[in-house]
Amino acid sequence: MGPGGIATIIASVSLLVIAVAIGYAVIRLSRLIDEAKVSLKVFTDETTPLIKESTRTVELVNGPLESINKITKNVESVSDKIAGATGDFVSKGGPAVKALGFLASAASASKKRGKKK
Repeated sequence: MGPGGIATIIASVSLLVIAVAIGYAVIRLSRLIDEAKVSLKVFTDETTPLIKESTRTVELVNGPLESINKITKNVESVSDKIAGATGDFVSKGGPAVKALGFLASAASASKKRGKKK
């Protein structure tokens, strides 16, 4: 066996070592992918019920919020009505102005009577 034969054996052994190393890396990578797949499945299985519970919680919270919204709208409506009624009562020529005018004239008439006696 000459130097060419020895070089061929060394090259083939080194290629065999490279092939074994690549095969080992591929096997390890496939195990890693399998573990990732299992972890993702577990994560998905645990997350799905949490999302459903969160959705249900939001639905339960929305019910009272809608009631509060209706109450707020009713209070706003009553406030607007009270503001309108108060504005009409105090406006020029309204009952409040007439009552004040009557009271003022009655008070001045009472003072004039008191001075005459």
